[in-house]
Amino acid sequence: MRGLVLPCLLAAALLASEASGQAANPPSLEDAARINARLAVEYMRRNEMQVARDKIERALQQNARDITVQLSAGLVYEQLRDARTAEKHYRQALRIQSDSPQAQNSLGAFLCRNGNAEEGQRMFLAAAGNPLYRTPEVAYTNAGVCARGAGRLDRAEELFRQALAQRTPYAEALVQMAGVSLERQQPLQARAFLERYLGMTKADAPALMLGYRIELAAGDASAAAVFASRLRSEFSESTEARALDRGGSGS
Repeated sequence: MRGLVLPCLLAAALLASEASGQAANPPSLEDAARINARLAVEYMRRNEMQVARDKIERALQQNARDITVQLSAGLVYEQLRDARTAEKHYRQALRIQSDSPQAQNSLGAFLCRNGNAEEGQRMFLAAAGNPLYRTPEVAYTNAGVCARGAGRLDRAEELFRQALAQRTPYAEALVQMAGVSLERQQPLQARAFLERYLGMTKADAPALMLGYRIELAAGDASAAAVFASRLRSEFSESTEARALDRGGSGS
């Protein structure tokens, strides 16, 4: 199943000014905290986790009341597989700014990734209804992914349709609907959603594998073979292609 669709929730907040050798004055403590938070995330992405931890701890010492610092700390500690500390920082970010869609989305994603689907959905729905949030279709889709992962297919479909009501067409909601329809043993409906999805965006390996599974379920071996051929030729090194070659369906 495709995962959560998370935009760069921290991107705008992490655009702190870098220290410049030409600056007349050193950065303030608040600026230094954001710079260290940004560096922590950059080191995390490079998998240099000890440096990332040092940077985020320095940022927290400099300004623990900054929402960006707290969200960055959540990311770093989640990557360090310290879920308790990560959750503490995500929740602290929301306490600092209770109407922050960044904090609502980040906490929602964390909760869904860590088995708390109900509260995760509530966080995403809070973001969807937040007047400060410009892409409610993303939050509705993420809430649907959360529900789908918990096995609540009816609720997931409802949420994906809410996403499509906000923005039609919305590619990620379409492909999620295709997956839900297949899981509900409705391959023709699944095919229709996937066709709409492929009509508006370039296919990736998960979408081609989904198409393969849909056509098998629909009893169309020729169409399934076309998806399998594309998967092997366009994404030969993908997890999905390897699963196909092992005789699996990648579900």
